[in-house]
Amino acid sequence: MRIKHSRHFPWLLYLAPALLVYTVFMAFPLIDSLRLSLFSGNNQVTRVFVGLDNFKRLFTDPEISTRYWGAFFNTWKFFFVHFIVQNGLGIFFAVLLTQETMKGRQIYQTIIFIPTTFAVLITGYLWKLMLNPVWAGDFLVSIGLPFLKHPYLGDTNTALWAVSLVSCWQWLGIPTMMFVAALRNINVELLEAARLEGAGSVKTFWYIKLPLIKPIVGIVAVLTFVNNFNAFDIVFAMENVNGAPEYSTDLIGTLFYRYGIAGQHPIGIPDAGLGAAIATITFLLLMVLVIPTLRQTQRGA
Repeated sequence: MRIKHSRHFPWLLYLAPALLVYTVFMAFPLIDSLRLSLFSGNNQVTRVFVGLDNFKRLFTDPEISTRYWGAFFNTWKFFFVHFIVQNGLGIFFAVLLTQETMKGRQIYQTIIFIPTTFAVLITGYLWKLMLNPVWAGDFLVSIGLPFLKHPYLGDTNTALWAVSLVSCWQWLGIPTMMFVAALRNINVELLEAARLEGAGSVKTFWYIKLPLIKPIVGIVAVLTFVNNFNAFDIVFAMENVNGAPEYSTDLIGTLFYRYGIAGQHPIGIPDAGLGAAIATITFLLLMVLVIPTLRQTQRGA
């Protein structure tokens, strides 16, 4: 029996540590968050079961619902900027880095990937200084670019786009390296056959390379979606948790922090139940949109 068990069930020994860690630090907090969304109060003593009242407040309370829907749509804008700019540039740079005639490839790869190694708070504060029109504006004027002098982080029309592009700049290296790996994994014979048929670089990419790396594109899209809907630190570093100016950079992550942890002004008292309700809706949204995308990606693999 011992030999039989050792042959058929050794995988339990390997999975047990990871399963234990996942259960304690992922599954249990998730389930507890779902439970917490059904209660009001800030601690075990004052906590009272209220059912779906927190969800009702989230969508019917004028002040709370206004802040929630503002953060919701801002998060979608934040995601689309990353999906188009970050991932689009990632594919573009990956194609360039996989060209046989490319010289200095390692240097360019390092330059693209270096911002990823920076702490988000440091990146945010540095870009906040560089975008400050008080001193950066004089520099732009001195080099003949006065039209770029603008308080980007203080303008409600440009603040979210500025924060999004800074985030794209920092995380561009990850999708680029993933696309580079995918492109290098393509059978060289397919590319040679395309060249013999007279296909140029554009047609080779569009009809050969892109269809073959679609599974990786799907995975990168899912990772981008999940990370952007949990974004918090870059907004905190550049615009604080209030989503300044006038909540124009407020994301679901900052909204959750204000209500569930810090306490939304003017009350100033954290509402753990309402924060858990925001987290629950975000989790359900991610699950509904991510699972079909992953299935579609697996079919195309």
